Amino acid sequence: MYSDVKSVTALPDYRIAIEIEDGRKGIFDVKPYLNKGVFQELKDVNYFNQVGILWGAVTWPHEQDIAPETLLAEMRPL
Repeated sequence: MYSDVKSVTALPDYRIAIEIEDGRKGIFDVKPYLNKGVFQELKDVNYFNQVGILWGAVTWPHEQDIAPETLLAEMRPL
């Protein structure tokens, strides 16, 4: 079972710092997704920095999202 994202912060080099509701924290590298479909818009750093949380997932204004289970599977723990 996966927990929702509690906080997210944009970092340099297309990475995000995340904290999960159960207390786990880590860094997720978004670069591998930047050439895929709707995620290409994230190449604009100003847009990338608008990252937020909606329904427990990491999201951006134009409905790009990364589910908590993906974040947990690929994040580097702090």
